[in-house]
Amino acid sequence: MNRTGGAVRRELPGHSPRAIRLHFQHGPIDLLIGADGSEDVLAAAAACAWERFGEVLAELVAELPRLRRPIDPAQVIAGACPLAGPIARRMWLACAPFAGDEFVTPMAAVAGSVAQEIALAFDRPGIRRAWLNNGGDIAIVLESGAAVGIAVAIDRGGRVDAPHRLSIDAGSRVRGVATSGWRGRSLSRGIADSVTVLAASAAQADAAATIIANAVDDDDPRIGRAPADTVRDDSDLGRIAVTVAVPSLPLAVVQRALGRGVRRAQALIGRGMIVQALLSLQGETRVVGQRHGDPTTRPVEGRIACPV
Repeated sequence: MNRTGGAVRRELPGHSPRAIRLHFQHGPIDLLIGADGSEDVLAAAAACAWERFGEVLAELVAELPRLRRPIDPAQVIAGACPLAGPIARRMWLACAPFAGDEFVTPMAAVAGSVAQEIALAFDRPGIRRAWLNNGGDIAIVLESGAAVGIAVAIDRGGRVDAPHRLSIDAGSRVRGVATSGWRGRSLSRGIADSVTVLAASAAQADAAATIIANAVDDDDPRIGRAPADTVRDDSDLGRIAVTVAVPSLPLAVVQRALGRGVRRAQALIGRGMIVQALLSLQGETRVVGQRHGDPTTRPVEGRIACPV
C-alpha cells in the first residue's frame, strides 16, 4: 500500500507486470483501475496516473463553489466556461447541453470526468486496453483490435443480477459508461432504480445518466420526496426535491415513469449525445438505442504531461 498526501494506492488480485489491477482512493474518490499491455509502458502509465490522482481532490475543492452553481445558459451560448481546471471544465462541458432544459450543475458529471482524466495516463502506445471505474462511472481506453466486456447489473425487486452484458470494441466510439438512479451515491429527482448510459466519454455518459434518471419519474403521492439539502447538507441541488423512498408501485405507474425516461434517452440519442441507455425500475427494464452506435460528438480532450 502506498500513501501520498492522503491518497491511498493498493494493488488488487490479478495485478502483474502485464496486467495491472489497482485501487486509488482519496476522500470521496474511489477508483478501480485495470489495464493490459507492455510491462514497461504499463508501469510508466500507472506512475503517471498515480501522480495525477494525487492532485485531483485539491483541484476540485478549489473550484467547488462554482462547480455547485447551476450552469448559466447565457454562458453556454457564449461558449464562456467559467471554470479553470481541466476536470472542472470537462464537467461543465458535459453538462452544458442540458442547461437550457433543466436545472443542472457541473457536479452531475464529476465521477465520470475524474475517471476520464486519469484514463489519459493510459492512452498511449503499448497499452492494449484500460478501464477506470469511479463508483460505477467508467472510462475506457482501447487500442485497435481490443475490446472490453461490461455487465450491467439490474435490480429486480431486491434481487440484483446482470442480464445485460455488453462488449465494447475499438471500432465503437463508446469510451464511457455511467449509471445513475435514486438508490445510488448521488441524489436523484427521479425514481429509476438504475439508468446506465453508453457514450463517447465517461463525462458525457455521467451527465446523461443523471438527466435520464431524473426523467424516470411519476407524480404518484406514495413516492417519498425531500429537499436535497435536508438529505445531504452539501448537495448542489439546494431546496430541490429529491427522491428518498419508492414503495412498490402499480405496473401502470412503473411503465409510465419508464416511458418518460425512454423518451428523454431517445431525444439524446437523436442529438448524438449518447449511444445507448438501459433503464430499470422495479423489475421492468427498457433498452434504448443500438449497442454499437456512433455518436456525432466527440469529447474535447487534452493530454496530461508525464514521461512515457
